[in-house]
Amino acid sequence: MAERTEPNRTLSDLRASDCSEGLVAGPSGTVFVQIRRVRARPNAIPLPAYATKGAAGVDLAADLDEPITLSPGDRALVPTGIAIALPPGFEGQVRPRSGWAWRSGVTLLNSPGTIDSDYRGEIQVVLVNLGREPVTIQPGDRIAQLVVAPVVRVQWCEVAELESTARGSGGFGHTGK
Repeated sequence: MAERTEPNRTLSDLRASDCSEGLVAGPSGTVFVQIRRVRARPNAIPLPAYATKGAAGVDLAADLDEPITLSPGDRALVPTGIAIALPPGFEGQVRPRSGWAWRSGVTLLNSPGTIDSDYRGEIQVVLVNLGREPVTIQPGDRIAQLVVAPVVRVQWCEVAELESTARGSGGFGHTGK
């Protein structure tokens, strides 16, 4: 990975230039990610933020001009108004918001959605209403969460046979109920 790690620095020690240098700092593994607003708005929605100290993901909000309504079974590509530049060796995972999914049946069709480190376009979220009632999404509503995670790359080693295991080729319910 191209990132450098400086474990003795705290977040308050870091400079704005650290973001452009792809710095990974601190014992918590903080990753600095460049973010850009895609549209200028007089009342811009807040940048993604962690809802709690222990949250794994930041909340993504709907960057809409007007509300949209998803009838049961409908899907929509909802813009977030942001684009990011993840450092090499990281990905963004766009995941559903569990409470919203439970209460209304709104979830993501491609879950988790993957944002590659070389993608620079606007983050958009594919929402679907699997519930029984229409759901209206207001501008600024939290619609998904984004988790930034390290990625390893594979180097394939083609072989004639794979090492055997107790499980073997059992899948899709092979362990019972």
